[in-house]
Formats: sequence, C-alpha cells, structure tokens
Amino acid sequence: MTGLEKMMNQILEEANASANSKRAEAAAEADRIKAAAEAEAEEKAAEIAQKSATDLAGYQERVKSSADLKRRTALLAAKQELITETIQKAYEAFCAKDDAEYFETLKKMVEKFAAPQKGEIALNAQDLAKLPAGFEKEVNALAQKKGGELVLSKAPASVEKGFILSYGGIEENCSFKAMFDAKKDECQDLVQKILFS
Repeated sequence: MTGLEKMMNQILEEANASANSKRAEAAAEADRIKAAAEAEAEEKAAEIAQKSATDLAGYQERVKSSADLKRRTALLAAKQELITETIQKAYEAFCAKDDAEYFETLKKMVEKFAAPQKGEIALNAQDLAKLPAGFEKEVNALAQKKGGELVLSKAPASVEKGFILSYGGIEENCSFKAMFDAKKDECQDLVQKILFS
C-alpha cells in the first residue's frame, strides 16, 4: 500500500469515526428530546385530565343545582296553586250560604263597617229580590249604634255577594270578593300553615 493510500485510509477511518461519534451524539440527543417530549406530554395529559375532572365536577354540581332549583320551583308552584284553589273553594263556600245565614253575615258586616254618619247601603238585584222582612230596619239600627244612619238603596249594586256602603259620594266596597281580596295575604299565610305545617 502506498503512502497516499495509507493517508486516504487514515482520513476515511477518522471520517468514519467522526461520523459514528456524531451519529451517536445525534441518537443520544434524539433520545433526550424524545424523553423530554414524552415527559412533557405526560405532564400535559395529567393537567388536562385534572382540568377535565374539575370541569366535570363543576358541571355535575351545576346540573344538580339546576335540577334542585327546578324541583323547588315546581314544588312552590304546586303549593301556590293548592293555596289559591283552597282560598277559591272557601270563597265559593262562603258565597253558597243559605239565605238566612247570608243575610245574618251581611248584618255582621254592616256592624263592622258602618261609619258614624248618614249613608246608603246598596245590595245586588238578587239580594234585593229576596230581602228578608225587617232587614233595612235592623241594618239601620246597627248603624245607629255606631252613631250613623243607613237607608237601603233601591238601585241594585254591581256586586256578586255583599254590599256597597255610600257616604256622601264616597263608596266602600263590602263585597265578599273585596273582603277576600283585602285579606288575601293573610288567607294565604293561614292556608299555608294549615296545609304545610
């Protein structure tokens, strides 16, 4: 082998050794990068899994809270409907009294609401048609106990049940409907206590 061939072989060996060394370094660097990427991917996967678990728990809590709110709203609506129904039935029962009891109730109302001044009491057309004997005198006597005077209006009032008291152009609606409406909150509270306590 000549000197030139020896030199070329030596250069080739050095080049191969250098290339092998560079390949080994590159492979080691690739393994390091791959390991770092895998570690980072595992860390990101764990973060994503943790965030998903947290989001899922929050979502489940919101769904549960929403369902609970809907349940409570439905229960409240059902209670309110039952209360309204009960008050309506009480009103209907109150309006369905027989004539004797009905006119006695009207007298008690006059006793409570009559003012100490001269006025007029107006009943609806049906009540005027079945007015018991002596009713006007009894009503006036009740008003006189309070220092007033009441005369019966011949013109029918526009009320279903009850009456209208008029004093100098000022009217007081003493219909059963007005009485129930005025005491609506108290009636609702009372019915709620009876039904749900």
